[in-house]
Amino acid sequence: MCKGLAALPATCLERAKGIKTKLGILLQKPEIISDYIIPYSDKAEKPAKPLRSSQAEVLQWRESLEKLLMNSYGLAAFKAFLQSEHSEENIEFWMACEDYKATKSPIKMALKAKKIFEDFIEKDAPQEINVDHYTKEVTIKNLAEPSTSTFELAQKKVLSLMEKDSFSRFLKSEIYLELIK
Repeated sequence: MCKGLAALPATCLERAKGIKTKLGILLQKPEIISDYIIPYSDKAEKPAKPLRSSQAEVLQWRESLEKLLMNSYGLAAFKAFLQSEHSEENIEFWMACEDYKATKSPIKMALKAKKIFEDFIEKDAPQEINVDHYTKEVTIKNLAEPSTSTFELAQKKVLSLMEKDSFSRFLKSEIYLELIK
């Protein structure tokens, strides 16, 4: 564990700097955060409303993971937390699926489906998510004819994993506790 500033190993210093950087992202201007959290988006426009949340909104995030994820600032905070734990693949996958479901063009949908599969689902993918064999098989079959429900089962499984595991740790994290203040 990282203790004592004088004898900190390089890995502890790097981790501390990483956490500080991720927290710094939350304090940046809303348009910078927006660019940071939506890597799969086709949208060129910036959101009109600020991403900062009131203390009351931040406290409401405790009610459910869905409530947190529907708030842009909450999503950014949760993503920063997962990055600090080196487990951001689940939120990245969830975000990619949300963007995918909003895609109207069948050609773009097919391209995005292929990219999501390569990035998150196939064996040894760069950000491989942890889903069971059955879920992978269903998703692979769905890829034959991409639709808005292609990744539905996998996305539900990942959401459930985040809800049971990461979300409770997030609510106890320094990142969330700082946002309440």
